[in-house]
Amino acid sequence: MLPVEDRGVTPSTLPITVQDITSVTGAHLLGDPVAELVDITHDSRQAKLGTLFVAVRGELFDAHKFIPQVMTQGATGVISEQAPPTDFHGAWLQVENVRRAMALAAAEVHHHPSRELQLVGITGTNGKTTTAYLIASIPEAAGEPAAMTGTVEYRIGPQRRKADRTTPEATDMQRLLRQAVSVGCKTAVMECSSQAMDFHRCDALEFAVAVFSNLTRDHLDYHKTMENYWYAKQRLFDGRLGSRPKTSVINMDDPYGVELAAGMERDGLRVIRYAARADADVTARGAEFSLDGMRFQLHTPAGDRDFHSPLVGPPHVYNTLAAVAGGLALGYSLDVITTALGACTGAPGRFERVPHRGDFAVVVDYAHSDDALLNVLRTAREVTTGRIITLFGCGGDRDASKRAPMGEAAGSLSDVVILTSDNPRTEDPDQILANAEAGIRKTGKPYEKIADRREAIQYAIAQARAADLVLIAGKGHEDYQIIGREVFHFDDKEVAREALAARGL
Repeated sequence: MLPVEDRGVTPSTLPITVQDITSVTGAHLLGDPVAELVDITHDSRQAKLGTLFVAVRGELFDAHKFIPQVMTQGATGVISEQAPPTDFHGAWLQVENVRRAMALAAAEVHHHPSRELQLVGITGTNGKTTTAYLIASIPEAAGEPAAMTGTVEYRIGPQRRKADRTTPEATDMQRLLRQAVSVGCKTAVMECSSQAMDFHRCDALEFAVAVFSNLTRDHLDYHKTMENYWYAKQRLFDGRLGSRPKTSVINMDDPYGVELAAGMERDGLRVIRYAARADADVTARGAEFSLDGMRFQLHTPAGDRDFHSPLVGPPHVYNTLAAVAGGLALGYSLDVITTALGACTGAPGRFERVPHRGDFAVVVDYAHSDDALLNVLRTAREVTTGRIITLFGCGGDRDASKRAPMGEAAGSLSDVVILTSDNPRTEDPDQILANAEAGIRKTGKPYEKIADRREAIQYAIAQARAADLVLIAGKGHEDYQIIGREVFHFDDKEVAREALAARGL
């Protein structure tokens, strides 16, 4: 057979067969090896002619029960860790690790779109979402469409839709990146959560830039230890995803970042360091903050700038520095980078003010760990002359070890604390409140316990007076509340506006 280039076709137009997927996944195949494929999916609703269905057995459900359905919909076959039923007719690819195989198969069937993009992956405990918005704004400022996936939304150029999860499943991610290439995107930015990387959702992606923001306690209900959490985060950098990033952008004010940078450079890989305190390639000095934004002296290998941003607070200095370093790694000029970042308002629900006519501030923020809550409260202290009234809750069916530390964080930097529900899910809301209350009590700060979140927000805003700041923490951009197994519409900003209206503001 002639080489691809001599047949007048590109790799992205060649048909992919069952045998191709068998080869890349190391599967044991029963069935037709030459059947052509158009897609790989883990979602039975998407199965159609030319599709391989990936049967994942999870803790709560087993996708194998959908196999008869997907085959009647025209699916070509199945990828599974199990042997096929004796009465199965179609292609059956038996693999050792179905999630790993799903990522490899999806990359192959979509012709590895990350190789045709400058793909930026961002990991860390805090700052991923805002940093993603900032980096995505850079190609857009240069007049180029960009793609982005993260906690809030998925974007392909001007198209936007609400995010299903922070990091899409591998089948969805590869399909989205192929769509991004098809509409002319040259850059894509994605948040890479630790659990997603553990579940192989980022495998077989080739990253031009990998960003590490920080590491603090979170998700220990899943990872169990900080060592496991850190090991999962390192997947973005150490080659376990299939390759290592061309450039790593690393926070040198974080001890984990110092360790990571040393290891990358020891292996001869390119690193761009950023920091607000330590010496680094990209730094900020003389930062000043107000409710209107922040300004600082930006120092980079490409030159220095007096920089102003509409983002508020010290954590956004780090997000901005990461984005500057990321933009430089992608090859954009410092002028384009600073123009983009100077105009970008960041992600919804991240120190987002609720406008009104009163003489106090109301801010909504996504902070839902003790470290994130401390960061947003430090920001509030920087820009507030009056009291800080903090309302927060803790999620149910999630890491219970952070509840008391969140209470202590709230009490340590607030003048008044209002403890309420977040998403209690299937846990007893009163028990969740009691766990967090133990931390508040350590600080001796006055607090109220109001389980109903709507009532709690109304109470918080009713207490505010001149120069105060009301911080409504925990849900940010979310527009729902999960109680039991039911999902109800609930938007902190909407409820705050209702409470402000009740005061005539």
